[in-house]
Amino acid sequence: DIKLVKGQADPDPTEFLLPSIDMKRADQQKPYDSKKSVWVADPKTGGYREGLIESGDLEDPASKCVVAVGHEKFTHKAAEVGKVNPPKFEKCEDMVNLTFLNDASVFWNLKTRYQAKMIHTYSGLFVVVVNPYKRYPIYTHRVCKIYLGKRRNEVPPHLWAIAETAYRNMIANTKNNAMLITGESGAGKN
Repeated sequence: DIKLVKGQADPDPTEFLLPSIDMKRADQQKPYDSKKSVWVADPKTGGYREGLIESGDLEDPASKCVVAVGHEKFTHKAAEVGKVNPPKFEKCEDMVNLTFLNDASVFWNLKTRYQAKMIHTYSGLFVVVVNPYKRYPIYTHRVCKIYLGKRRNEVPPHLWAIAETAYRNMIANTKNNAMLITGESGAGKN
């Protein structure tokens, strides 16, 4: 947990906003086969696991596909199998840029960014924030200054990038703006 102490300088927020060079390098080393890497549902966790397709036609939703996950093989309808994105999309800042936009790829991207302490991710016009249930130094004066006067594509994903864009549009267009903030009760929307 990060403790903010009155009178001390705000901590460096970089690790909470951008992936490190080492993290990017490790992501690029991830095993990947553009023709065979797929996601399948994991009935044990309710999530997804990555595997390699051994047979079947992903283009035909009714086709039966055999997918190897580790040393096990599973049969799924092609409609239940999603393609894995190339490693260059690991921890992608905006999920609309994903080559393969499926539930598993979206969940994987949010999960890996969350595990790397980067809780803000764009999904088109929206920002998705996953509550870490810890205090990260990402809502400090230092971070606020990073976003002041910047366009959304000039800075890492953050609520303040959305707020700054809305504010700039309101000033430029002299029209009111509205924001929708949703989430479960106790999720930290305040």
